[in-house]
Amino acid sequence: MNHTRKPLRSLRAALLLGAGSAFLMSHALPARAADEAPSVPDPVGFLIRTNYHGWADAILLSNGRVEAVIVPAIGRVMQFRFTDGAEGPFWENESLYGKPPDPQSTNWLNFGGDKAWPAPQSEWKRVTPRASPPPAGFDAMPFESSVDGWVVTLTSPVDPHYGIRTRRVIRLAIDEPVMTITTTFEKVSGRPLRVSVWCVTQLKDPLIVLTPLVAASHFREGYVLQSGNPPPSLRTRGTWLTLTRSPKEAHKVGTDGGTLLWMSTEQVLRIDSPRLALEEYPEEGASTGIYTSPDPLPYVELEVLGPLVKMKKGEQISRMSTYTLLRRTEADPELEARRLLLR
Repeated sequence: MNHTRKPLRSLRAALLLGAGSAFLMSHALPARAADEAPSVPDPVGFLIRTNYHGWADAILLSNGRVEAVIVPAIGRVMQFRFTDGAEGPFWENESLYGKPPDPQSTNWLNFGGDKAWPAPQSEWKRVTPRASPPPAGFDAMPFESSVDGWVVTLTSPVDPHYGIRTRRVIRLAIDEPVMTITTTFEKVSGRPLRVSVWCVTQLKDPLIVLTPLVAASHFREGYVLQSGNPPPSLRTRGTWLTLTRSPKEAHKVGTDGGTLLWMSTEQVLRIDSPRLALEEYPEEGASTGIYTSPDPLPYVELEVLGPLVKMKKGEQISRMSTYTLLRRTEADPELEARRLLLR
């Protein structure tokens, strides 16, 4: 890794001295009375261009509490983590650090992180020359980046087969451990196509993954199996679906909800993208998906999908996802999940 993370205070000092290309923002707190105890130092946000694991011109965006690592060279948000040095939940494929994407590759360069693809996946082989890897303009070409204050935008080239350009707008909330990504598909050229925005977040092997089941689900069991065999760990208890990663076999489950939870022993990541009523969804009608990868790649994917739309030239569709990162406070995962859903 070529970018060495410094303690927040020393990094603040370096930035205040004008080191590198940076913007700073302090979140002011109310003045305290003279007899009050000293308060925690004000969080300071910053944005810098840096080298991340060999990818030049990456962007580190921080609000003083959490930070996002954005890598235009591979069109991904590669990490979302606390600023105190704790490891983030996003999975990164260390064997591909620093490597460029290859639109001609017949093997998927699975970098990790968070990215957007067109759904349904079953249409890839009809629209492009291949069923896999993902379409090159979405997944295997460098993106351009732009910064407007505290907002970072990634813009893809136009995919040659879908005729779609992808734009992803990344923001961090002020003084909250929250990131939002708004993904927009713009139809630039080609024949009309039925497409859904599909956002895929790859995460480290979890302690458990949970999703609340919808009371009036479209699915008999509250979920739909999207792989040959059901995950051995799949459980539905009350209003929850839970599972863990199997090291032996890949599995995928879809639901018609809008919230997914990833948990380790120390952290919990919540991803929200509410389902729209009375809309048609791809992937057998699912608006969320959970995929678990077998060894030797120990990750899971939490996926959110938008409605299917027949896109014509000049039209756009968008989907916003909200990512909330918190520290565990409860020993029981379901109790932790209920607490988080009340936020």
